[in-house]
Amino acid sequence: GRDLRKVGFYDPIKNQTCLNVPAILYFLEKGAQPTRTVYDILRKAELFKEKEIILS
Repeated sequence: GRDLRKVGFYDPIKNQTCLNVPAILYFLEKGAQPTRTVYDILRKAELFKEKEIILS
């Protein structure tokens, strides 16, 4: 589907990541499930220090 809100981007060529952490945490708390790729990006950014999300 279409984007509800842009919460960041990843540019693999420049190895640049920009994340809107409060918006990401909001959506995760509301039940959003990240894809494996997004999960890996968020894990590298250490967003999951306190709790792990189980991907289905």
